[in-house]
Amino acid sequence: MKKIRILSWNVNGLRAVHKKGFLDWFKKEQPDILCLQETKAQEEQLPDEVRNVEGYHSYFSSAVKKGYSGVAIYSKEKPKSVKKGFGIEKFDSEGRILVAEYSNFTLINIYYPNGKAREERLRYKMDFYDAFLKFANKLKKKGKNLIICGDVNTAHKEIDLARPKPNEKVSGFLPEERAWMDKFFANGYLDTFRMFNEEPENYTWWDVISRARDRNVGWRIDYFFISESLKNKIKDAFIMSDVMGSDHCPIGIEI
Repeated sequence: MKKIRILSWNVNGLRAVHKKGFLDWFKKEQPDILCLQETKAQEEQLPDEVRNVEGYHSYFSSAVKKGYSGVAIYSKEKPKSVKKGFGIEKFDSEGRILVAEYSNFTLINIYYPNGKAREERLRYKMDFYDAFLKFANKLKKKGKNLIICGDVNTAHKEIDLARPKPNEKVSGFLPEERAWMDKFFANGYLDTFRMFNEEPENYTWWDVISRARDRNVGWRIDYFFISESLKNKIKDAFIMSDVMGSDHCPIGIEI
């Protein structure tokens, strides 16, 4: 199996990041697969050069609500199949999920819900987490090797955010969100970044309003997870914190 490089990025609006040089960055990096979250666009709203990038097959899942959520996959190799969603209407209608089947692994690109807005969105987020785990476990039971990437909207441990104490009652670092992540890892999944880097101050999201990025007051809420079956195949996992254009930065793995 040749080495493949997969990148993932919450772009906070694909049309917005396109105006900031996204395609130049993409062409320079030349990943085998690029997963995007929070594209905030229906496919037909995207300019042709973003929809059809030379050398790549592209797939989009958009929310019913315009300008909201959405994920995309660009892949050099054509996947065997690409599905949108878990098959659960209340989650699938928000355009958060793409599942691409390759011969050696199944790639799941997800923009997990944010629970900050109000109580029912936190409930929706926790229900989404549970539905996702059930979905992933079912694939794993069928013998699939899973690679899961995206904006999970939760920092797992204190090392994963700059200011853990003041954020203990904020969605994204609530005890129940962190407990779900413990449960997820206990089900046989690995956080690839922590396989290679145990250092603090590695973040993937920074608040724009307070210019938190200038001071690196951030959160690590974007992840690449793998099923344990791929543990020996992972060669590197990294955060590309110098890449601008969004309030998140890209992350990646080599497998």
